[in-house]
Amino acid sequence: MVPSPSEPLQQPAKLRLNRRFQACAAKPGDELYPNGIFEFNVTRLLAFIRAHAERFPIELVELTEMPDFGPGEHLNEAAILASDLSRPILLAEITPGRYNVIDGHHRLARARREGLRRMPVHRVRCPEHLAFLTSARAYEKYVEYWNFKLALLQRSARRVRLRNG
Repeated sequence: MVPSPSEPLQQPAKLRLNRRFQACAAKPGDELYPNGIFEFNVTRLLAFIRAHAERFPIELVELTEMPDFGPGEHLNEAAILASDLSRPILLAEITPGRYNVIDGHHRLARARREGLRRMPVHRVRCPEHLAFLTSARAYEKYVEYWNFKLALLQRSARRVRLRNG
């Protein structure tokens, strides 16, 4: 996971379950990214980012800050070689302050092979990516997961404050 950039820290908020949540249905040809039980409609999310570019500025992130999945043997070699390194990688905030690559694994593998130091990325913070989950069950589990991780962070922060007086 990629840590959050150094920016003014906004306290992550507890998510409230929206009982009227509408899953982002996949259309034929849509690219989906499964992240455990959390499946994102990448095609629709990228279209949203393009339509709201001012909310998702391109950042340059050090490759050392992104997970290294090895030489990319599990990826399609032709797709690695054909990947466009100018296209930003998509990072989604999966736990408070931590980001996962949900689009751009082939680009990341190619960049590492070519010895690049940085890659352009779009960061999508929670809750902005929730609308692109492909099932109500995934949404409900995500809200539960996020709130659990947030509670752990808050408990940890309280312990540190108590220790430091």
